[in-house]
Amino acid sequence: MQAGFFIDSSTSPARASAKVVTILLLLLAYSGVCWLAFSHSLKNWEQVWGYRMTFLNGWAATIGISAAALLLSTAIGALTALARRSAFLPLRYTAAAYVETVRGLPLVVLVLFGFYGIANAVGWNDRVSVGIVILSLFSGAYIAEMIRAGIESVGRSQWDSARAIGLTTAQTYRFVIFPQVLRQILPPVAGQFSSLIKDSSLLYIIGIPELTFAANQINSATYSTFESFVPLGICYLVLTLPVSLWTKYLESKVRYEM
Repeated sequence: MQAGFFIDSSTSPARASAKVVTILLLLLAYSGVCWLAFSHSLKNWEQVWGYRMTFLNGWAATIGISAAALLLSTAIGALTALARRSAFLPLRYTAAAYVETVRGLPLVVLVLFGFYGIANAVGWNDRVSVGIVILSLFSGAYIAEMIRAGIESVGRSQWDSARAIGLTTAQTYRFVIFPQVLRQILPPVAGQFSSLIKDSSLLYIIGIPELTFAANQINSATYSTFESFVPLGICYLVLTLPVSLWTKYLESKVRYEM
């Protein structure tokens, strides 16, 4: 069959042409959307532009919160996944209860309950650190299930072979299991990382001055709802796209033929 736009061949000239055509069409579509967005309300855009530093400060806060939560949620997820496979039953059941409880509740409930119900009760008044912990606990439950599923997908023969050559449990996880798990869980974990960045927008309800909080402030000051929230979407897109591209790069580095 002759190569065409629907043939997935990395060396096909048609594939390169399809990419160019797609990029051009997307640029045309984005240009049209931007023209429609900016042309009808230049006065409103000028008002919003006056609050650009509010956006930048909120964006910086979102980057810091998301970066800290990404690291902490990954650690929580990995430890919880291992706890769910522990031979110590109280630890296993506690980890399972944590995962099922968090996955069964909306994030907005966890944010409100975590800050106003628990943090305030123990005198923990730093909203940013509380928000990071709540966001990490929420995302960590989902990451834990991804890692656990990845571990359990590894065949029993892999474990037996590692034991046969004298590897300890820690060495088996490090050299045999986790390299295989990483390749399998990268796509869903990348999606979870992107969701975590977007979920950080809910922290505005406890008064954290992140990006969504800034957009709401500007909207209240200018009454320009559309113009206040378009930059919000662009800023989140700028944060989530590098995560997806970085994950695809990692996928290419750890991919191997089965």
